[in-house]
Amino acid sequence: MSQVRSVTGCGMPLKGNDIDTDRIIPARYLRCVTFDGLGKQVFADDRTQAKGSHAFDQPQYQDAEILIVNRNFGCGSSREHAPQAIHRWGINALIGESFAEIFFGNCVAIGVPCVTAAADTVSQLQALIEQDPSQPITIDLEDLRVTCGDFAAPIAMGDGPRQMFLEGSWDASGQLIKQTEAIRQTAQSLPYLSWA
Repeated sequence: MSQVRSVTGCGMPLKGNDIDTDRIIPARYLRCVTFDGLGKQVFADDRTQAKGSHAFDQPQYQDAEILIVNRNFGCGSSREHAPQAIHRWGINALIGESFAEIFFGNCVAIGVPCVTAAADTVSQLQALIEQDPSQPITIDLEDLRVTCGDFAAPIAMGDGPRQMFLEGSWDASGQLIKQTEAIRQTAQSLPYLSWA
């Protein structure tokens, strides 16, 4: 079980409201059997249209671990491939004005915190990173603060998901594995599992 108390890394600004999961990972990439290789295809169509000017293609952001987005990020279809593609590209946390509920839940399920902040905080962070992409950002889930150089501001995350990250209970598969013996004991006591 892996606790997530804070995330520190370089940032990447991705401006725009209502960026949906169809843009994050186009439908033709949903046929994969595993999520391996999805990181290379994140924002595939947007990046093709931008011809090298998309944030995910710009050299100064290639080491980014924190994505800074605007309002209603991850809306649209519920495809879990979207957060998988972002995470497999190298992003370990997101800061935004708001997130679509299912996208947020899919991020929690893979250990990627999504924290919200006021619109002016997000704009300031995006501007700071544009000015100096090498300046690290720290998302502190214990104190619910984001810092970037001399800049600091409050962030928010619901109590339930926040506790899951702090305690390391966000990993449902890990929770099941941890409880293997209790599951076996329960299964042995169920009369309908012993039918012959």
